[in-house]
Amino acid sequence: MSTTETTMPARGERGLEAPGTLAVVPVPRFETPIVPQATISGRALVAVVAIMTFLASLTTGAVMLVRSAASEWQSDVAREVTIQIRPADGRDIEADVARAVAIARAAAGVAEVQPYSKEEAARLLEPWLGTGLQLDDLPVPRVIVVRIAPGAAPDLAQLRAALAGEVPPASLDDHRGFVDRMRAMSSAAVAVGIGVVLLVFIATVLSVTFATRAAMATNRPVIEVLHLIGAKDNFIAGHFQRHFLQLGLKGGLIGGGSAIALFALAELAIGWLGGRADGNQFAALFGSFSIGALGYLAVLVQVALIAGVTALTSRRTVNHTIETIH
Repeated sequence: MSTTETTMPARGERGLEAPGTLAVVPVPRFETPIVPQATISGRALVAVVAIMTFLASLTTGAVMLVRSAASEWQSDVAREVTIQIRPADGRDIEADVARAVAIARAAAGVAEVQPYSKEEAARLLEPWLGTGLQLDDLPVPRVIVVRIAPGAAPDLAQLRAALAGEVPPASLDDHRGFVDRMRAMSSAAVAVGIGVVLLVFIATVLSVTFATRAAMATNRPVIEVLHLIGAKDNFIAGHFQRHFLQLGLKGGLIGGGSAIALFALAELAIGWLGGRADGNQFAALFGSFSIGALGYLAVLVQVALIAGVTALTSRRTVNHTIETIH
């Protein structure tokens, strides 16, 4: 008795195959990245990069604000000079004020001359002496504010000589000493801010370096397997570099974007409070509280630098790991 081997027909991609043939069922392929994605170390690295980028961006923005505010203060002070007329025996102070105003208005490059009345001069002393004081017996000088025209450079020496010749009790103050002290203070503040930015950036680089190395340590088995199966060193390092560059960019954009949003909201808030007393005081100190296009560009440059540091650190760590395997 003989036996006959039969094969059941199978259904392939084109329908039923011919009798007596075996069907080949295609096995689905699943492509996975060489570098593991969404790991705990990767998320930790993104968090570190975001936090340090945010701190570095805040420090950079603060330096920009101080520099801009100091420049505005110096510009405002430099556009004005002050004439003080002291009371003198035998002289009519009102006539001296009128003569000083006429001399100042006749000077070249002067845009506006504003004499302060006796009551206005007394109100200038209220922050120091308080209100309700009788200042009739005190030799309170009269003040004349002279505003310089934009772009003009008046001859202050000639104006000072004319006042001394016709109004001896008058003295001209061009605020040069105050401007020099303000310039020195602002330069010192900017230098300190730049130093803080450098320290924050160095701390950012160190933090990113350590976080990247910690993340690479978890991927050492992957590097070893790729090396053992014959993958080239540049191929392995390139994959890890691109992966960590993406992580650095993600964290940098989160931190830098948060800082940019914070400065933008602060600028909008200052604009909304512009008509109020507290808003005017804040604007007098910090201007419009805008870091400007240069400040936003500096934040974006920091994001790119930190992402580049992350990628370069990962490549160096991979190369070092491969060298230890050799």
